[in-house]
Amino acid sequence: MQLLLEQVVNGCAIGALYGLFAIGFGLVFATLGILNAAHGTYASFAAIAGYYAVVYLGLPFVPAMVLGVITGAVLAVIVDQIAFQPLRKRGAGMLGALITSIAFWMILDSLAGLATEQQSLSFPAGTYPTWIIMAGSVPLPAMQVIAIVSLVVVTVAIHWLITRSRLGAAMRAVGWNETAAQLGGVNPRLVILATASLAGATSGLAGVLGGISTNNVSFTLGEGMLLKGFAAVVVGGYDDVRGAAVAGVGLGVAEVLSAQYISTSMRDAITYALLLSFLVLRPRGLFGRTSFMRA
Repeated sequence: MQLLLEQVVNGCAIGALYGLFAIGFGLVFATLGILNAAHGTYASFAAIAGYYAVVYLGLPFVPAMVLGVITGAVLAVIVDQIAFQPLRKRGAGMLGALITSIAFWMILDSLAGLATEQQSLSFPAGTYPTWIIMAGSVPLPAMQVIAIVSLVVVTVAIHWLITRSRLGAAMRAVGWNETAAQLGGVNPRLVILATASLAGATSGLAGVLGGISTNNVSFTLGEGMLLKGFAAVVVGGYDDVRGAAVAGVGLGVAEVLSAQYISTSMRDAITYALLLSFLVLRPRGLFGRTSFMRA
């Protein structure tokens, strides 16, 4: 029983990273109508920035993490304005944006490879929290606790922002119909910038925490998060951050338990079996609305 509980905690911690990433991924898709294949590179660059901040600048854990989050946000805005803003002006559809995002994915992936010299780096021991909380007989390592708490805080904050604030109302209006939102007094450009930065920041947070938790700061870090984050968005519903968070945790638990009790070779297969099942049986996801329109 203790082993099962420990594996569930491990799954929740991994799933929290998937959920954080999925929140940002889903925000971009729901508000801007972009299936951004380059989104995973934001997490990779955030982890790399956090690593270099610790190793070469000597920053403590929290400032380094903040720098990584900022890196993800800035990179997301840069990519949006260079890659997607010209497409929006020309009225290009989702397919054009997807192809463009794949091109930027390849470019940024190569740059991340150069930044890490194609190596898998790891944060030095002692540069991040290592304390352990005991929940009965189950140990809760610091980074797992931080990941889970971060997911809860980010989910609550962004859900409140989207559903209760003026910026959230503007984001929903732009996601529904950009022209109508502009006629209603909303500045779509500012909303797009805010959405891109918020999405990049959440993905950056997932990248920094994931780089520490897995001891893997590399240009491939974001690729795994991209696939699992996309699955979490589909399962949870792309227009509700709560769904992305819950689905991310669920996928993480399913992945860990399947690896422990079935086979490590089946962990990804089970994840994508769930993805296909939801696409067929409940395409709007757990929390998604029945319809979605993008201008």
